[in-house]
Amino acid sequence: MKKQKNVHVVPNGNQWSAKSAGSNRVANNYDTQAEAIARARQMAINNQSEMLIHGRDGRIREKNSYGNDPQNIKG
Repeated sequence: MKKQKNVHVVPNGNQWSAKSAGSNRVANNYDTQAEAIARARQMAINNQSEMLIHGRDGRIREKNSYGNDPQNIKG
């Protein structure tokens, strides 16, 4: 099975970008992080992958899975 590429929301100057892991190109630039998150969420859903949201400092502050999550615990 082909591994799906995760999608990252990253700071890009004074803007925010949504980009696939390993890609040098960004999907688009946005004025707000919320706009970039909305686009990244759609990309992750389409890819059935994870979305990772980075803060201004570059550190990951949140992860969301939109694919087959092997650690999904059902209670």
